[in-house]
Amino acid sequence: QVQLVESGGGLVQAGGSLRLSCAASGRTFSNYHMGWFRQAPGKEREFVATISRGGTRSAYADSVKGRFTISRDNARNTATLQMNNLKPEDTAVYYCAARSDPFGIVVDTIRYHYWGQGTQVTVSS
Repeated sequence: QVQLVESGGGLVQAGGSLRLSCAASGRTFSNYHMGWFRQAPGKEREFVATISRGGTRSAYADSVKGRFTISRDNARNTATLQMNNLKPEDTAVYYCAARSDPFGIVVDTIRYHYWGQGTQVTVSS
């Protein structure tokens, strides 16, 4: 299995930027599709972005489209979420996740088998 560790969260003012990183270890990173999810207090965990194994395909939630960019570096076993023009409603714990099934873009939380511990992102107004 693969182990995931997120970093890069913090406190930022509205309109600012943060870059989240997810470091993977254990198995061949390029075998896994990667995703970012988030969970705000009192809400269910929701899809943010996903990227295919080779990095050629990606998808985003409508709420972050045009502001967030997901990428990966298979040589360095890392996935990254660049977040620009942050809004207070982006405040949440952000989780990195991985799945090894052969399907393409998948946004369902339940389809991801491996999760990091999460990193807090707080956006002040």
